[in-house]
Amino acid sequence: MPPLRLVVALTLFASPALAAVVRVEISERSDLGATGYEQLIGRLHYEIDPSLSGNAVIADVALAPVNAAGRVVFSSDLRILKPKDVSRSNGAAWFEIPNRGGKAGVSDWIAKHGFTVVSVGWEFDVPAGSDKLRIAVPVARHPDGSAIRGVVSAFFTPDKPVTEQVLTDLADYPAVDADGPDSRLIVRTRAAFPGGSEVPRHLWRVQGNVLRLEGGFELGKTYQVSWQAEGPPVAGLGYAAIRDAVAWLKHDAGSLAPVRQAYAFGSSQCGRFLRDFLYLGFNTDEENRQALDGVMAHVAGAGRLVLNQRWSTPRGVAGFYTSSYPFADTAQPDPVCGHVEGVLENPRVKHVPKIFYTNTAAEYWGAGRVAGLTHTDPTGTQDIAFPENVRSYFFACTSHGPAPFPPTALVTGAPLGNPVNAGGSIQALRLAMHRWVTEGTAPPPSVYPKLSDGTLTPIAKVRFPRVPGLVAPNAVTAGGRVRNPQWPDGAGEGTELPLLVPQSDADGNDLGGIRMTDVAVPLGTATGWVFRPAALGSPQDLVLLRGAWIPFAATKAKREESGDPRPSLEERYESKDAYLANVKAAVQRLIDQQLLLESDLDSQLKKADERWDWVNKQSSTIPPLH
Repeated sequence: MPPLRLVVALTLFASPALAAVVRVEISERSDLGATGYEQLIGRLHYEIDPSLSGNAVIADVALAPVNAAGRVVFSSDLRILKPKDVSRSNGAAWFEIPNRGGKAGVSDWIAKHGFTVVSVGWEFDVPAGSDKLRIAVPVARHPDGSAIRGVVSAFFTPDKPVTEQVLTDLADYPAVDADGPDSRLIVRTRAAFPGGSEVPRHLWRVQGNVLRLEGGFELGKTYQVSWQAEGPPVAGLGYAAIRDAVAWLKHDAGSLAPVRQAYAFGSSQCGRFLRDFLYLGFNTDEENRQALDGVMAHVAGAGRLVLNQRWSTPRGVAGFYTSSYPFADTAQPDPVCGHVEGVLENPRVKHVPKIFYTNTAAEYWGAGRVAGLTHTDPTGTQDIAFPENVRSYFFACTSHGPAPFPPTALVTGAPLGNPVNAGGSIQALRLAMHRWVTEGTAPPPSVYPKLSDGTLTPIAKVRFPRVPGLVAPNAVTAGGRVRNPQWPDGAGEGTELPLLVPQSDADGNDLGGIRMTDVAVPLGTATGWVFRPAALGSPQDLVLLRGAWIPFAATKAKREESGDPRPSLEERYESKDAYLANVKAAVQRLIDQQLLLESDLDSQLKKADERWDWVNKQSSTIPPLH
């Protein structure tokens, strides 16, 4: 039976006083199959006072148009998934921060525990009409009403031979004069650092947001294109949209899904969004109440989102453009810029939620996310502790997102993608967050590598074995600090970041982290980094946020034939049954540590069974790496 879908035109008005959500439009209500949930689709309309201290931090908000009441007006897409039977609700909502406009669904564990799921558009540069969640914000203008102009830029690294590049990051910033003096194209050989050489103007042209280069772009080179644009959107209103949607849901008499607690989950771009949300003080609403009770910032590293500034491009991949001082939660003196503050310890922060940071190896190794600096001083020479309200979990030998299984290589002869998946632990930690907030039940203790015990190390000192097909990574660099727009001096912008990474064991697998079953009982070496294949250009650079997996040889003879120092499967495990017995014990340990659920046991064993068979079968057919 198809889900019931009802198109409605329902307009609700929020309670008066300082409530920033002033109107709610619901355009559609529908049943979500047999889940017992219903979906509400609509729009939130906001009005905020730009003079309030919690709003004044928004870049250019003082230059935004205001209504007759002196308030800045904007609106966001809204999607609520909630139990139809109110008695099934557990009184808590997960705000799923949309990644480039994406939508969350109702999983089995969400329905089982009765969570409400809310998604609110916060990103102005999601294409309109794309069935994605977005925000509509005003454009800043000079006090006399004239247009603001400035230079915008985008970066890209081509992986295939092309003569044109669609600049999605600049789709909202058409050039005022594509042939004007501010239009430039720079090419550089290292993605992590500025500089480079200018491409002669007669060789390239821009039409709309399409860049064309005579002779084509060089594989692996990084290009920066710039031009003059007009009308910067007040992008930082995206933070206020989430803050005020939480306040509406929790406190407004007109809330369509009343809850007592609200948590937020954000991955990658959205994890960085949440770190900046906290840093800028948006967890305090206009009535001085705490907004979010819990935050899970996933795979953000030390990065924050470059959103709250003029000419923001949040949809961009942001390779090497994420991390600015401060990196840690607690206030740390910075010898570079002389400032002393932390993500959670600065004058804007009044209400601090429970926080889980979850990172993979990729956030320690690549794309300037320098996760190690979240738990060291800014120089990367001394461990520091997290606050009592914070837990940090490092998943050893994982990449930014797991490769599907069976894994594939970017090109023939390159390492396979890394399939190690920490998704089960992320789900278990969501439940741990809820219990921590509602019951006071302590979550698992933090697990992350440390300088003091040698599990965290400067990259030059990583003892990575001679794994066939992988080049020693000791010369990798992290790039430079990003400008912090909250400090007029930029807080050390451009200073090279110290790169601290997990130390390796004899197999090349990470120490100091949570070991999922694929790592605790390994079938190969899994990394959160991999160099670009020579066929794609710039082989001295890492592929952004991608990892590698090099299976062990099936037999001693096979490994000796290839010169592999890592013991083979037959040298490690007496049989498949012995391997699976070890896996079962590893799963149980994770369950005991609240890092997997009891219901995960069968699926983990099934996965291990399939991977054992695949690795043994492929051992004789996987082409040699080079």
